Amino acid sequence: MDWLVNKIEPPDSAFLIKALDKQQQLTKPLGSLGLLEEIAVRLAAMQKTENPSINQIWVSIFAADHGISEESVSAFPQIVTTEMVKNFVNSGAAINVLSRYIKADFEVIDVGLIAAIDVEGVISERAGNGTENFAKQAAMTTGQMQSALATGKAAVERAVNHRAHLFIGGEMGIANTTSASAIAVVLTGMTVEQLTGTGTGIDSRAVEHKANVIKRAISLHQNFLINPLNVLQYLGGFEIAALVGAYVFSAQRGLPIVVDGFISTTAALLAVKINPEIQSWLIYAHCSEEKGHKFILDYLDARPLLYLNMRLGEGSGAVTAVPLIQMACKLQSEMATFQQAKITTKKEKGNK
Repeated sequence: MDWLVNKIEPPDSAFLIKALDKQQQLTKPLGSLGLLEEIAVRLAAMQKTENPSINQIWVSIFAADHGISEESVSAFPQIVTTEMVKNFVNSGAAINVLSRYIKADFEVIDVGLIAAIDVEGVISERAGNGTENFAKQAAMTTGQMQSALATGKAAVERAVNHRAHLFIGGEMGIANTTSASAIAVVLTGMTVEQLTGTGTGIDSRAVEHKANVIKRAISLHQNFLINPLNVLQYLGGFEIAALVGAYVFSAQRGLPIVVDGFISTTAALLAVKINPEIQSWLIYAHCSEEKGHKFILDYLDARPLLYLNMRLGEGSGAVTAVPLIQMACKLQSEMATFQQAKITTKKEKGNK
């Protein structure tokens, strides 16, 4: 796992300055396009060009099951993870529709469903038959964690080989909001109540039960939760580990990342804790309705692009944000300058 802390080069500051200079010359008041300007300038620095472009998008969906589901923390049974994987490869899910719309390359990876499935279109890189119940024992072994992290790295390798301009990681795993909440509590120092939400749509009584399960699990493992990788091993999921590996390696390869909702942002939090230099390569797509997401975004000092009351996961919010990111690049590269449009930028002497 030494590769996780390998150096990450920052986006190119010289091209950042060039892009900012160009923004000052475009036919608009400076700052009038808000976050669209910031996105364009950041991507210019990432791509080392004054005129960034986003044409090739890569979407990897990591799926795995969670032993914690036996604690009745989800509104859906565990079999739904497998059923949704089949839906993904049959192109029937929301993420499929959205990915088709932006013409993204799309793949589904079984990182550890409760049982292996022989379905064409599913990449099998299994770390195990789901994680263990982390309310009773560590979610995974060190070897399983290494395997799941490497699965994320391999997905980015495929994206880079296909000359992707953006990487998006999605997830599927019944009960994974319980795992994400537990991880975020330990890493941020916030309360379980702040970071525990409805997940798949459980009621208030079930949320209280879910919070109590998380408290009990953290108490059980508290002597072992001494660094981010330990937190991932004891409380995490295989798909969360794959996202962590993907995010770190994507930044190491200079490939911009669009981060989805609560689960994905928790993975980003882990990645930042492991290798802080990753932060400049992350674009946060949206703030979801899952209760803890806003708190984690605030902790990371992240500015999400969208507020659409989404809470689906799957990478859906990240893919939804892509057209905005593409428009930001188009504005940077295709708008006329004041000089090209022959528009006066300063009042003549004597004018009021």
